[in-house]
Amino acid sequence: MVAFLGMGLLGSNFVKAMLKKGEQVNVWNRTASRAQALVEFGAKAFDNVSDAVKGAERIHIVVKDDAAVNEVLAAASAGFAPGVTIIDHTTTSAAGAIERTEKWAALGYTYLHAPVFMGPPNALESTGTMLVSGNQEVIAKWQPALEKMTGKVINFGTRVDKAAGMKLTGNLFLIGMTAAVADTLALVKALDIPVSDVSALFETWNPVAMVPARIKKITSNTFDQPSWELNMSRKDAGLMIAEAKKGNTKLMIIPTIAAEMDSRIAEGLGNQDWTVIAKDSVGKL
Repeated sequence: MVAFLGMGLLGSNFVKAMLKKGEQVNVWNRTASRAQALVEFGAKAFDNVSDAVKGAERIHIVVKDDAAVNEVLAAASAGFAPGVTIIDHTTTSAAGAIERTEKWAALGYTYLHAPVFMGPPNALESTGTMLVSGNQEVIAKWQPALEKMTGKVINFGTRVDKAAGMKLTGNLFLIGMTAAVADTLALVKALDIPVSDVSALFETWNPVAMVPARIKKITSNTFDQPSWELNMSRKDAGLMIAEAKKGNTKLMIIPTIAAEMDSRIAEGLGNQDWTVIAKDSVGKL
């Protein structure tokens, strides 16, 4: 039997998928009605979190943050079976993953942080990507069960906090990419270009494919070998800002980037590759 704590959109769909595969699942949520909603699909709902975990072979949890994970697990611990494994899918801090791994090990339990890159539809369809790191024996034991939940499990090795760090890294990229998309749509609105044309452009030209080369460029410190000079990229950023202003639209991130460009140009770096704007924050890794 499996216990699942946290019946938000992700957790509830994980549970529905488990039930379809024939697993017995006890569920709990702070708002009890969300757990009760899973009863019709075959889950057993509990009002008390410590009752929900009694007899569970493994306990899954996905809640808001470090504080919520700590609070829920502390309340549930009265019902833990000896040696039970806790698998946490919450996006948390790297330090929190380390602290919980050490804390629950000292108490005789196994804690594995396993954050995911997937939305509610993926959880229902058992597709997506799960990240793990830490004790390799623990990961080997539970990886088959985790693969049934997501289809893909990426193991980042023995460092306990690596999965947490990689999840934050991926989410940072998603946030930045979404902001860039928002600025792109604002600019084409100002220029009276149909969104369908933008979609067609990115179906043919995929800038995400440039990411590995861009990482290599930024971390190599070879800014004196420009493929796009900072002066020229700043000129283009100025055109973007001017067109957006003319079209009464707002850009979120380009003005901030332009200000950083101005700072670097003032340092005399205008003829360097434009990626020199990242030199102090990243440097050579």
